[in-house]
Amino acid sequence: MSLIDLIKTVAVKAVEATNPVHVLFGTVVSESPLEVQIHQKLKLTEEFLVITERVTQANLKRADKVILLRVQGGQQFVVLDKVVK
Repeated sequence: MSLIDLIKTVAVKAVEATNPVHVLFGTVVSESPLEVQIHQKLKLTEEFLVITERVTQANLKRADKVILLRVQGGQQFVVLDKVVK
């Protein structure tokens, strides 16, 4: 790794550290077990999802849009709520 690549990597990590949470939107692709598609290449299974009480009352169904918060590090995603139009 060159010095320039190392500097770029450090700079990106510094910026990411200042943003502990990212807001994302996803689509429910499966109800049981719950799976949420973020984009074409990223589908989240229940093991990566933190479900709030409000979401359990929202009766999520296939094709529902949801708001997610990515916890710093990207290993867990809080399903905050269902999006309504």
